[in-house]
Amino acid sequence: MSIIIDKETRVIVQGITGREGTFHAQQMLQYGTKVVGGVTPGKKGENVEGLPVFDFVSEAVEATDANATMILVPAPFAPDAIYEAMEAGIQTIVCITEGLPVLAMSQVYPRVRASKSRLIGPNTMGVISPGKCKIGIMPGHIHEPGNVGIASRSGTLTYEIVQNLSRRGIGQSSAVGIGGDPIVGSGFIDILELYKEDPETDAVIIVGEIGGTDEEIAADWVQANMKKPVFGYIAGRAAPEGKRMGHAGAIISGGKGTAKDKIEAFEAHGIQVGANPEELAEKVKSTIG
Repeated sequence: MSIIIDKETRVIVQGITGREGTFHAQQMLQYGTKVVGGVTPGKKGENVEGLPVFDFVSEAVEATDANATMILVPAPFAPDAIYEAMEAGIQTIVCITEGLPVLAMSQVYPRVRASKSRLIGPNTMGVISPGKCKIGIMPGHIHEPGNVGIASRSGTLTYEIVQNLSRRGIGQSSAVGIGGDPIVGSGFIDILELYKEDPETDAVIIVGEIGGTDEEIAADWVQANMKKPVFGYIAGRAAPEGKRMGHAGAIISGGKGTAKDKIEAFEAHGIQVGANPEELAEKVKSTIG
């Protein structure tokens, strides 16, 4: 099995006629994802990589039976793109776009949580179930099908960790980038709950970074709920207080959210922590073989 997406998932791309939208639609098609169309207002009737383009998500859903979307539109238009997908009944909304204002996401979040849609992101690499489907911008070739699930705040670190796992013969059931912004549609616990119930996920990796307390909260949840082995990696050990590192949510403030805090929380709750991607992969290999 896998979580969130599989080989039957039918995907549209909002912003498909833009440079990034076209490129990543092509990459997803090459991976084997069932991309069935795209949406760009005012471009109805055109096609991209042989895919029909529609003006509205509702039109695309009616014509293609799409149940997932990847959003690659400029940040000012991304909240409306999320709302449009949600109102059209799309089950899985993956918002790659970065730079959404926190105020906008504070309004998006409760609406999407009250709907039947699942939002991944914004500011995410996306989600992949190796060998089945990818919705996002990750390099598909480094992933191998297997039984380790990944939930991550960082796309680049996920790629490094995945490559180290794959080189050691350890495949992944799914990998989910929850996004690096202060407010995201699906947090660590949302994804961990899915991995907990997935019979083909035997172990889980949490990839965190400085800023906020999401990792500490996830560690509490793991100790109380997860029987499968959980591993962790925290980026930003050398980050100075008050300086944003990488993602919008990666900032230490008020003496909280440091890498030390998160690593200590992980270790105190039985989560094995790797000092680097190589060590992390070795810990996974020694535990699950």
